[in-house]
Amino acid sequence: MAHTPLRPDLAVIAANVTSGARVLDVGCGDGALLAALRDGQGCDARGMEIDAANVAACVGLGLSVIQGDADTDLAIYPDASFDYAILSQTLQTTHRPDLVLDQLLRIGRKAFVSFPNFAHWRVRMSLLWNGRMPVTRLLPVAWYETPNIHHLSVADFREHVRTRGIKVEQAWFLSGDKSCSDAAANFRAEHAVFLISR
Repeated sequence: MAHTPLRPDLAVIAANVTSGARVLDVGCGDGALLAALRDGQGCDARGMEIDAANVAACVGLGLSVIQGDADTDLAIYPDASFDYAILSQTLQTTHRPDLVLDQLLRIGRKAFVSFPNFAHWRVRMSLLWNGRMPVTRLLPVAWYETPNIHHLSVADFREHVRTRGIKVEQAWFLSGDKSCSDAAANFRAEHAVFLISR
């Protein structure tokens, strides 16, 4: 099966998942990452997705995906069920991101978390000059239709995991579709990907 190129944050995650690993992608969307992990790396790749149409599309591709909500349904999985739990561009849409992170690290030995950085310089400039919530390539909808209910930055995430005793194993930062350095990532990165563990 031919796959379209992965979104940049998903490509980072795929490149760093061990071949043959047991993986749960929470908020798996159209299943692009699951398919790449299953077909390209021989992973036991499973998904959870809230949108029924996306679940149906994933199942149509032969992917093992259930309909569920990250805020309430991760409790169905036993401890240490997976090598990796993945939450890409979903953390900021959950009601209790702190509890969702705890669940990810309960059911997975490690977790990948990616999110848009709301402290990126373009977001700051939009607020400063226009006084309005920005619409950008990674935040493409107006404030009243966005699924984002928690606006976090790279610095917020780092502080949260530090205070919760969560270890950052690796971090990647993206500006546009290209990697950028850790230096001033809170200002320069549009998107962050963290690999975390207990």
